Amino acid sequence: MHRPPTAEAEVADELAAVRPDLVPRYAAALPGARAAVLTRLWRALAHEPLPWVTDRAAGPDGLTLRLSDGRRVHGPQADPYATAAYVDAVRLDEVPYADPARLMTDLGVAHGTAFAAELGHSVASLTLSRAGQPSSEDPEEWPAGDWEWEQRVVDGHPFHPGCRSRPGFSVAEQLAYGPEHGPLVRLGLLPVPAGECLLTGEWPDRLRDGERLLVPVHPWQAEHVLKRPCERGFAAHPLMSLRTLAIPGEAQPHVKTALSARLTSSVRDISVYSIGLSATLSAFGETLAARMDGLLHITRTLGAVAAGSPDLAAVLRQSPQAFATPTSGERVVPVAALATTRLPGSPGWLADFTRLALTAGLRLLEWGVALEAHGQNLLVVLSPTGAPLRLVYRDLADIRVSPARLARHGIPVPELTGRIVTDDERTLRRKLFGSLVAGALAGTAGSAAALRGALETAVRDLPRTPDLVALLEEPLPTKALTLMRLSPVTPGDQWAELPNPLR
Repeated sequence: MHRPPTAEAEVADELAAVRPDLVPRYAAALPGARAAVLTRLWRALAHEPLPWVTDRAAGPDGLTLRLSDGRRVHGPQADPYATAAYVDAVRLDEVPYADPARLMTDLGVAHGTAFAAELGHSVASLTLSRAGQPSSEDPEEWPAGDWEWEQRVVDGHPFHPGCRSRPGFSVAEQLAYGPEHGPLVRLGLLPVPAGECLLTGEWPDRLRDGERLLVPVHPWQAEHVLKRPCERGFAAHPLMSLRTLAIPGEAQPHVKTALSARLTSSVRDISVYSIGLSATLSAFGETLAARMDGLLHITRTLGAVAAGSPDLAAVLRQSPQAFATPTSGERVVPVAALATTRLPGSPGWLADFTRLALTAGLRLLEWGVALEAHGQNLLVVLSPTGAPLRLVYRDLADIRVSPARLARHGIPVPELTGRIVTDDERTLRRKLFGSLVAGALAGTAGSAAALRGALETAVRDLPRTPDLVALLEEPLPTKALTLMRLSPVTPGDQWAELPNPLR
């Protein structure tokens, strides 16, 4: 049977045309990228509530999954908090598989073919991302600019099998726009009559043209979605989300653009709903930060605009660097970038950071606010010696707010509507624990053993609230990222329960 070209082969062919010097490095990086994606996929097969996995049996030689059709998949014991690629192959019955896309195809499950294509893109793009890295980068050298920290995150999401999936992006576009490749991206400016826009906050004069607002547009969006040229524009540094960019210059804002492409899991447009709530959420964030005694800062949304569609929208946001004192040598680092840098400091650094993060997250949760505190949204201010001093949080669009808890603590309830508002205890805890503990802290720790050690030390002095008791005693929730990709008709988040690292 003739198989169509794989994403790996297609990227290799394109690379030979646009950057032939990277072809040998691409070939060398391919096995490691396959193992990285396969490790993430094996984690999902081992721990997510996939309906066609009927039994999981651990033994001295690894883990065996029984499928609903009687077949078995065998691999190593699956550490749900491991970030290193440790799965080189698994066996479906007696056949070994090193290619995650081929494994997913041959599993033959519902919607598996489309997900297999995403896995193929993820492997190919991850290989390209690794191949394009300078070999001389020193993990002990601290970057000067905030965007440089962000661009160190080469592998993407530490637990998602689609960690680098970028379907719809050519090799040339990935090299031109992918933050890990270090480009300077020219954003376009599309003029739209102000009367046709939903605008919240303030829109700066430099992004106005008389009665028209100049909406920053990502060049990929302009070419593939809007199909409109943008003659005016400015250059900016892409951050790890790819669609958010840092405007060069001290104290310049970050600009979040609409990007109607599927990256990792989601299409990255900007909903009109989030634009409408942005000013209210920003003011609410300032109120919360003022109550945190300097423990946590929240970046302000300066202005947000939607021009009639999620495909044409933009958000201007305060840079997290505003909360560091550069003259004292402080740095603001996205938590996702911590694993890329060898940080100085005491042996208890991870426990200190974990205590800081849990203190802030649990205090807000007790008040009634559950942060989406994954490694991209959560940043830490480091001292010159690498000690974690305080936190910065950005992007309030996907938090959850409990009016009942706020009222119980005498905090004015903001005028919010829609998915953000909930008093459901399980929903609130899932939001924080899934993003902070199973996400940011686990990704920084890199293994169940390291996460357990940090948590055991960090929780000793924390107030024993009902939320902390749930964190200590119940399974740890995390988004079932693979189940969600295999359930395209099921809206919203789906969840898995991981073994509690403290039990």
